[in-house]
Amino acid sequence: HRRFDYRPKTDPYCQARYTFCPTGSAIPVMKEEDVIEVYRLQAPVWEFKYGDLLGHLKIMHDAVGFKSSLTGRNYTMEWYELFQLGNCTFPHLRPGMDAPFWCNQGAACFYEGIDDAHWKANGTLVLVTTISGAMFNDMAQWVKYDNETGIYYETWTVQASPDKKSTVWFDAYECSKFILRTYQKLADLGAVFKKIQTNYTSIILFSGEPVYLGNETSIFGPQGNKTLAAAIRDFYSPFKPHQSVREFFVDIFKIIDHVVLNHQFYLFYNLEYWFLPMKSPYLKIIYEEIPLPVGSKASFGV
Repeated sequence: HRRFDYRPKTDPYCQARYTFCPTGSAIPVMKEEDVIEVYRLQAPVWEFKYGDLLGHLKIMHDAVGFKSSLTGRNYTMEWYELFQLGNCTFPHLRPGMDAPFWCNQGAACFYEGIDDAHWKANGTLVLVTTISGAMFNDMAQWVKYDNETGIYYETWTVQASPDKKSTVWFDAYECSKFILRTYQKLADLGAVFKKIQTNYTSIILFSGEPVYLGNETSIFGPQGNKTLAAAIRDFYSPFKPHQSVREFFVDIFKIIDHVVLNHQFYLFYNLEYWFLPMKSPYLKIIYEEIPLPVGSKASFGV
């Protein structure tokens, strides 16, 4: 996943049904001698609206919590879509615009408090390590860099087959990846993690070797490929939001026709388009174990 030099302003066209990070705050500077507990937080996606419904499908959202021993204050940090998952996964086809229009930025959100009921009810709230205030401050600087340079949400992992050793063509870039990066940074700073099982959700597409198609200008610009541009727009058209029930079922058949019967998927990744020659089983949601990391520095003893 590519790093970018800066985060562009979002277009007013991009609107979220639920406000991004409504109670967000700056990350505080901790006293170096503070002892801070670090918690693994996980709950079903949209748990606040649907309860454990998506938990049964193992579609989980991840976050990390902190508790200061000196102040007793709790904090939550997570990373998610600025304009909800659908906007990050598929574009809008706007009238008068040839190119699909994307609202696909993601970002970190930090706020005071840990909503115990939210994480415990259908998910996980468990202590994973303890760090010093100095380590927390170093992590905060890394979060700033990560947030300013890793700006686009990517829903899909794309790999060659369900085999664990199969080629991964594209990595996802979503909430769990941010938490894994944060854990690894803490481990590199000296955190020693408990030996507990940790699982994360991945949504995987299965494809033969991807074919590079070009960027927005080369495909949709004045000198672009009109046939390819039309094919990409046609592919994305069934994924439009806010359909009626009748439109939804018509569009489902179109999606099956594209992906399963004709083995086609167009992926937008790092501001470029790729063609995926899809193959069975086409899509799979997995809840796989990824162990907590081991760092490269001497451990911090508490």
